[in-house]
Amino acid sequence: MSDIGREKDWYKRMAFYQIWVRSFADGNGDGIGDLYGVYDKLEYVKNLGVDGIWFSPLYPSPNADYGYDISDYKDIHPDYGTLDQFKKVLNKAHELGLKVIMDLVVNHTSDEHPWFIESRKGKDNPYSDYYIWRDKPNNWDSLFEGKAWEYDEQRGQYYLHIFAKKQPDLNMDNPKVREEVKSIMRFWLDMGVDGFREDVINFISKQEGLPNGLPFLPAVNGMPYYKDGPHIHEYLGEFRKVCEEYDCFQIGEGPMTTVNSALKYLTGENKSLDMMISFDHMMADCLYTEYVHRPFSLVKLKRAFTKWQNALAGKAWNSLYLENHDHPRIISRYGSEHYHRESGTMLAACFLFLQGTPFIYQGQEIGMTNIRLHSIDQYIDVSSITNYNTYHLKDTEKRRIRRIHLSSRDSARTPVQWDDSRYAGFSTVKPWFYVNPNYKKINVKAEEKDEFSVLNFYRKCLSLRKSSKALLYGDYKEYFPKDSNIYMYERSLGTVSYLIICSFSRLPAKVSIPDKFIGKKGQLMLCNYPDRKQMVGDLKISDSIKQVSKSMLDEKSLEAGEELVRKELCTIAVQHGMYRPYEARVYRFRVQ
Repeated sequence: MSDIGREKDWYKRMAFYQIWVRSFADGNGDGIGDLYGVYDKLEYVKNLGVDGIWFSPLYPSPNADYGYDISDYKDIHPDYGTLDQFKKVLNKAHELGLKVIMDLVVNHTSDEHPWFIESRKGKDNPYSDYYIWRDKPNNWDSLFEGKAWEYDEQRGQYYLHIFAKKQPDLNMDNPKVREEVKSIMRFWLDMGVDGFREDVINFISKQEGLPNGLPFLPAVNGMPYYKDGPHIHEYLGEFRKVCEEYDCFQIGEGPMTTVNSALKYLTGENKSLDMMISFDHMMADCLYTEYVHRPFSLVKLKRAFTKWQNALAGKAWNSLYLENHDHPRIISRYGSEHYHRESGTMLAACFLFLQGTPFIYQGQEIGMTNIRLHSIDQYIDVSSITNYNTYHLKDTEKRRIRRIHLSSRDSARTPVQWDDSRYAGFSTVKPWFYVNPNYKKINVKAEEKDEFSVLNFYRKCLSLRKSSKALLYGDYKEYFPKDSNIYMYERSLGTVSYLIICSFSRLPAKVSIPDKFIGKKGQLMLCNYPDRKQMVGDLKISDSIKQVSKSMLDEKSLEAGEELVRKELCTIAVQHGMYRPYEARVYRFRVQ
């Protein structure tokens, strides 16, 4: 454990950057991101304004679920480097003042893990009960692939896999398995890591007897019997004691977690986690999963944010995020690719100033967007392939692939776009996966030079957040919750209040000021647009249309037309005292 920030609850003032190593930066020239690339980019991460790194799994893995199927918990995947290289990254991160947390994946292993290889051999070996075996399976479905049970010829029984077939569930009821988990934790904590993000941790305790699930609930029919199971707090309490020896930090991922269930993990006698990753706010354009797409609803998004802010206030601490390795890119979902810079910066402001600890996913800070591949054969995400081949089979191929464009986790896993050179500066050779074609415009090098870029706005937001106790610890209050265009909330502590105003509209939007602030002069701390005076032009919509119609409808002329329309809409907004498309503003007030 490093000596950086040993005060209690140090995670509350931090912001984290998530690195999915395979797509971050290739340092050894083989087309795969690795720890050599991470080492070279640590200064970039630090300069973003974050205080820590969360590494998605770095362990050896057959990559059936790209690292979340682990075959050795105490080593580094050869694609990414060695344990020695990890130690170099860890030491350099600590020298830069960055904490490092690892992904702890203990609901399941890979079927190529030595424990499972031994367990398959029969019922009378030391690893026989490390996994969940049955002669006759129940009716549970897997969340990734078909039924949740797979027959193993060697053992002559079925094993449980809530996720992919190559991800057999561990039997956490076996005390030996829990001791193995503690040994894994101590291995990395002794090396110096600062904590863990614990994957689907609310699934590790299954109900005794494994009863049949509800037949009318596809995919999640067994979830009532493995989510928040009977011994979950007992087992997590054992793991918590290990972390308390090291003063480390634990954040749990809890699919389908409600605020009431989260509080049981975060407060009271059973407190076993410092934060819980919630999912409610990721369903503002879908039903349960991105694959079941619905029109985006700002009211639904605001309701989710406010529910968690209010429920945890004074009791626990929120995790804040809009992107990670499991979700498509947020500009493509909640923003607008046509208003790329504007919506990307607005989305940053809408979540970075909430109460909690922000997590920023690689590429989010430059506004990377969804990739749209032409065929399902080009995708590699196991859940995307299963969805395509299982649901909506009567739809046309075009409609089915569009669903994948909207939902695939692969969109979060394209190589990070560092510059406009071949392969986006990610590698000197062809990368392991497709680079998004928009890398020529959306890349770190280009955004470094632009004062109003998504990248530089993230830096400004993180700097402002860190400079203010009101933004770190202050109370939260939402205004105008039913407004379908504007998200407005206040953060206040003592006599200082910040008012965060975010327009989710692609048209000029009217903004009302709460009574509390009428007549008071606020200081504009941040805006994602240039000064209003710079935006007022003489363009008329008719002129814009004429210029577009005169040119060929190729990509360049369409972009030019869109730019003209953007300028015209901004002009109208400024002239009428309205907010420009996707405008975000942060004001600071002194309130008696």
